[in-house]
Amino acid sequence: MSNELLFFITAAVSFLLVILSFRLYGKAGLFVWLGFATVVANIEVIKCVDIFSLPVTLGNVLYGSTFLCTDIMSELFGGKESRRGVRMGFFALICFTILMQIALRFIPNENDFASPAMHELFSLSPRICIASLGAYLISNTLDTYTFDWIGKHTKILWIKNNGSTMTSQLVDSILFTFGAFYGLFEIRELWLLVLTTYLIKIFIAMIDTPFVYWARNIWNKYHKDKEPEGKAL
Repeated sequence: MSNELLFFITAAVSFLLVILSFRLYGKAGLFVWLGFATVVANIEVIKCVDIFSLPVTLGNVLYGSTFLCTDIMSELFGGKESRRGVRMGFFALICFTILMQIALRFIPNENDFASPAMHELFSLSPRICIASLGAYLISNTLDTYTFDWIGKHTKILWIKNNGSTMTSQLVDSILFTFGAFYGLFEIRELWLLVLTTYLIKIFIAMIDTPFVYWARNIWNKYHKDKEPEGKAL
């Protein structure tokens, strides 16, 4: 199975699970997905693959689903709730990073076989960790404010969704790439990595648009009348 086909399967499954989470649990489901996707995307990002002949990291699709969540929340519940979700995802990532670093300090049993692999995967460079945390918090927060700003000028959902995501994903690509790798690669190589990563993210932003409309339809059909109860979630 080709990487390109797996890319489309990953995108479809990720976005469908976001919708399922929202359909089953409403706003709380989006909060849960933000925490989950933020953590798992930062594990997947360790693996580098070629998609459409471009070198990219695996976490881009799952990470892109966090922007889908924030756009859904901005559209249905407002920017304040969307930024609350971003902070929850940020907190989940910090907790995971701290607890995993503690776990790596345990002395393994003589019969243990997983410890070397765990160290290989999770012994993160402090610089990469800080770059990842900073890029996530800044870009996702920017996404919510940009969505609100565009919403003051147009009510067309696909413009708000794509405009906010494409803007914030550019900032995310620049912040993470230069924060994590500046000084390790030439400037030209860094900008090339920013460009290839951003092109993939633009594509993800475009294909997640129908799912934002789907989520709005679900809200209008199933959840709108239940909002007073959902506030406790």
